[in-house]
Amino acid sequence: MCDQGEVIAFLEREAFAPPVTRIDTHAAIVFLEGERAWKMKRSVAYSFLDFTTLAAREAALRAELRLNQRTAPQLYRRVVPIVRGARGLAIDGRGEPVEWLLEMTRFPQDALYSRLAETGALDLAMCDELAEVVAGFHRSVEPRPDKGGSAGMREVVEGNATDLGRLVGRVLDAEAVTAVNRLSREALSRAHEQLERRRHEGAVRHCHGDLHLRNIVRLDGRPVLFDCIEFDDDFACVDVLYDLAFLLMDLLERGLPAHAQRVLQGYVERTLEGGGLALLPLFIGCRAAIRAKVEGFAAIVEADERRRAAHAAAARDYLALARRALSPPPPRLVAIGGRSGTGKSTLAAALAPSLGPLPGAVVLRSDVIRKRLLGREPKERLPEEAYRPEVSARVFASIAERAGELLGAGHACIADAVYGEPEQRSGIEAVAQRAGVPFTGLWLEAPEPTLEARVTARRGDASDADARVVRLQRAIDESLVRWRRLRADRPVDVLVAEARAAIEGA
Repeated sequence: MCDQGEVIAFLEREAFAPPVTRIDTHAAIVFLEGERAWKMKRSVAYSFLDFTTLAAREAALRAELRLNQRTAPQLYRRVVPIVRGARGLAIDGRGEPVEWLLEMTRFPQDALYSRLAETGALDLAMCDELAEVVAGFHRSVEPRPDKGGSAGMREVVEGNATDLGRLVGRVLDAEAVTAVNRLSREALSRAHEQLERRRHEGAVRHCHGDLHLRNIVRLDGRPVLFDCIEFDDDFACVDVLYDLAFLLMDLLERGLPAHAQRVLQGYVERTLEGGGLALLPLFIGCRAAIRAKVEGFAAIVEADERRRAAHAAAARDYLALARRALSPPPPRLVAIGGRSGTGKSTLAAALAPSLGPLPGAVVLRSDVIRKRLLGREPKERLPEEAYRPEVSARVFASIAERAGELLGAGHACIADAVYGEPEQRSGIEAVAQRAGVPFTGLWLEAPEPTLEARVTARRGDASDADARVVRLQRAIDESLVRWRRLRADRPVDVLVAEARAAIEGA
């Protein structure tokens, strides 16, 4: 056997051809060389892990290999020993293991989603892909009804309360900590039955557990999730929405609310989550509080004054985000109608991030819902019979049903459809009335040549409308529309500002 200092010196100076880059974390050391990355667990013990024995470090690396091959098999290769032979230390040689390494494929750091976000290269289309990948992963992993639920979240809430309390007067303000702890406990109390029901129904699964932008990389044009929690099932076997909440919180903290809303939008469209969204304030708040205490403790131990101040500021920002998430505004329903090409979906996407609880309203778009009902992909073109009146009746009934479910969960939603018939408009208004929430109906108008030009120019969109459809929509009797009329042939920012004013004044 040998101490880790000897192993580290061997890996830095002898094992690989230079240059070798070393990256230290609280629980591991990673050595980057050529096309490979080699991870070694540090011999450390914290309240949540113990890697002080060689057997524990080997077991952790093998678990990390197994679990991460679920989402990133192209990155995670094998676990190999470092042995002491006749000529000294060697990787994967003969002899008694003195340490263990996880061999990984190296990737460019600029491909990390955290870097993409920092440089402004993370666009909304990438968020659609990210939602698809996360939703698919959550569907694929095994349920763990023995974990999570109300008891699991109580441990999180009380653990946060204890740790945040230790930071009062040193990093964090007492009033803010008291408020977050109170709001967390109140939210947990309200959520008890739903958390338990979801646990029994299979919503608690062996998830990623550490799903933030630094643990997602873009490879071959697709997001790849890596570096999941491997050392404690209690941290990874959680409600799928709690897993997602870390990603949503990370985007919100980075000042990317539209991106966070887009991830939620894509996830909900693929999973049909509805009532579970009532848990998002608790889940996002807990995730932000965890980050607040991590940054706070980092500030306490940091010797450099500049870095200490940065950690302290980050801790306060995360705590403010937790408080905001745990104090959600009431739900509301907005419907956006008008002929094809008026920009209903563009307006809905612009309004959604600022409506209702974080990270914003869910948009119920008729074009997407119609294709889902018919088992088609959103961008797949439908035949003309898919637009028969009886099919459209099913579409509007589905929008109303989903809107009622979301509003009942305390979430906001935007219904995006032509709404050319009076009964369609009165139907969506009735949903808000039954839910007891504010309703705003917006009717977009623009000259027909503008509408025809817009639908003709569309590419890769869920709408199948063309210039012929626009002309057929002349039959809509717009004199019967009682919703707020907005001219849609103006700059988007002007239209959005007017729409927001109409919503706030409702």
